[in-house]
Amino acid sequence: MSPTTPVTLAVTSEMMAKYEPVIGLEVHVQLKTKTKAFCACSTQFGDPPNSNTCPVCLGLPGALPVLNRAARDLAVRAALALGCKIQERSVFARKNYFYPDLPKGYQISQYELPLALEGSLEIEVDGAKKKIGITRVHMEEDAAKNLHEGFPDSDRWSYIDYNRCGMPLIEIVSEPDIRTPAEAYSYLTTLKQILEYTDVSDCNMEEGSLRCDANVSVRLRGASKFGTKVEAKNLNSFRYLAHALEYEIERQIGVLESGGTITQETRLWNVAAGRTESMRSKEFAHDYRYFPDPDLLPVSAAPALVEQVRREMPELPGAKRARFIADYGISAYDAGVLTSTRELASYFEAVVRAGANAKSAASWISVELLRRLNDAGKTIEECPVAPEALAELLGVVERGEITAASGKKVFSEMFDTGKKPAEIITAGGLAQISDSSAIETIARAIVAKSPDNVAKYKTGNEGVFKFFVGQVMRETKGQANPQIVNAILKRVLAEA
Repeated sequence: MSPTTPVTLAVTSEMMAKYEPVIGLEVHVQLKTKTKAFCACSTQFGDPPNSNTCPVCLGLPGALPVLNRAARDLAVRAALALGCKIQERSVFARKNYFYPDLPKGYQISQYELPLALEGSLEIEVDGAKKKIGITRVHMEEDAAKNLHEGFPDSDRWSYIDYNRCGMPLIEIVSEPDIRTPAEAYSYLTTLKQILEYTDVSDCNMEEGSLRCDANVSVRLRGASKFGTKVEAKNLNSFRYLAHALEYEIERQIGVLESGGTITQETRLWNVAAGRTESMRSKEFAHDYRYFPDPDLLPVSAAPALVEQVRREMPELPGAKRARFIADYGISAYDAGVLTSTRELASYFEAVVRAGANAKSAASWISVELLRRLNDAGKTIEECPVAPEALAELLGVVERGEITAASGKKVFSEMFDTGKKPAEIITAGGLAQISDSSAIETIARAIVAKSPDNVAKYKTGNEGVFKFFVGQVMRETKGQANPQIVNAILKRVLAEA
């Protein structure tokens, strides 16, 4: 059987259990710079095709590249955030291959002497933590973008947009420590969060700022030797990554169980068909004929520079989660939600600094605020409720000036209109009723109308008490102080 022949053998759970997947990820990250890696052309996404080009990124004769210092510093920051050892001297190489999106006939990358080595990333799947090794972080430039569809003559021609050519990238190569699609998903989401926290990249997968290739093989459980790996490309979402790995693992097991062999190749994920498809045989390193780029000096990352970048490093997600739990006394779950993005974490702390109780702030942000933002399709940066306004509302609820139910109504109007809590409470007459005599009058009237329920209550049916509470709250439009309502009803029912 050819390794690329579709598998017709039904792969059973028993077959799957015989094999262990081995997965490594290569993640390409566009650095958040204003200009390209080796020239002054803009990195602005969405500009007219081929408008951000020059002799350097187009590879014209006589043009000499000069390394973007900001790209180097961001690459060092990313490597430090991943616990890598920064090499004081790294070297750019020419990776030679011929393809229309590569005008020079080679890509400037790093090979034998990369920027950083030996990092790691901790992931969590179903409550279990695992450390995934990172082999290397190296710098390189991006290729141009091939456009194969969307034009009147796309059946005959392909087009190339060279705006992307020369964009500054880092490639983050993991060790083959990943064993399941769920672990791969967790690795990629954790990595993305760290890169966003450190402001290394915007990680916009739709714009190509974060791209992932997966190397996957299978071997019999207990075996020490790796199987033949296949590279899966076109994984432009986390969901597609998981689906492609699931498919490819099952495909390889089916080939082996059918008596076939796996050939090292590159396969594309076909989104519409839900399967991987053969693209080309997989190249080996020697096929690229790497050699040091004679036009570029070695990259210097002296200890003083590394320490400066380390000092300027923002707090990383894991450290922030631990601090939120320790300093604010919130649950691990809430801390995870609140630190999902750097902006959300900053919003939470701003609410607390404005005087809100940390646990209340965590609860309201995690539930009410995020729900409204999601429904409105907004990010936390677009939130119409300022941290100070939310803190004011939480204080009003905490002091019992309005009920929690009324607080939710106020919050909803704050979100829709941007008004302050006091203005909404006054206009809507939502202030909590704490006048004991007024509440008692209402309670006595309700009890007098329900002799049957009073009798049930006196025979020990405590559930009826909720009926009376509900009637009082309904009569007061939810504005009566619940603690006062409970105390008065117990006394009135005891006297009835």
